[in-house]
Amino acid sequence: MIERHWKGVARAEQAENYITHLQTRTFPHLLELAGFIEATILKRPVDKGVEFLIVTVWDSLASIKQFAGEQVEVANVPQEARELMVEYDLYARHYEVAGGVEAVGRK
Repeated sequence: MIERHWKGVARAEQAENYITHLQTRTFPHLLELAGFIEATILKRPVDKGVEFLIVTVWDSLASIKQFAGEQVEVANVPQEARELMVEYDLYARHYEVAGGVEAVGRK
C-alpha cells in the first residue's frame, strides 16, 4: 500500500468550504478509481488559517496515476480548491506502508 500526503492552508473563513469541496467533489471521484482504498482529512489551526493534511491510501503508485497523472508527485489541486487556499504544496509525498497496529475491538 502507498499513502499519498498533501498539505495546504485554507483561509480560516474558507476551511469548512474546503472540507465540503473534498467530500462532494474530490472524494466521490476517488471512489470511482481502481486501487483507491481510503482518504482522511486532518486539520489544525495555524497563524495563516487552517492547515489541512490530506492522506489518501492506494494499492500502488500505478493506481495513483489515475488521479495524479504520469507525474504522481505533482499535486492535483483544482482551481476551485486553490481559491480557498492561502498556500499549498505543489508536490505530494508518497510513503510505502511498512507496518502498523490497529486497536479494533479493544476495551
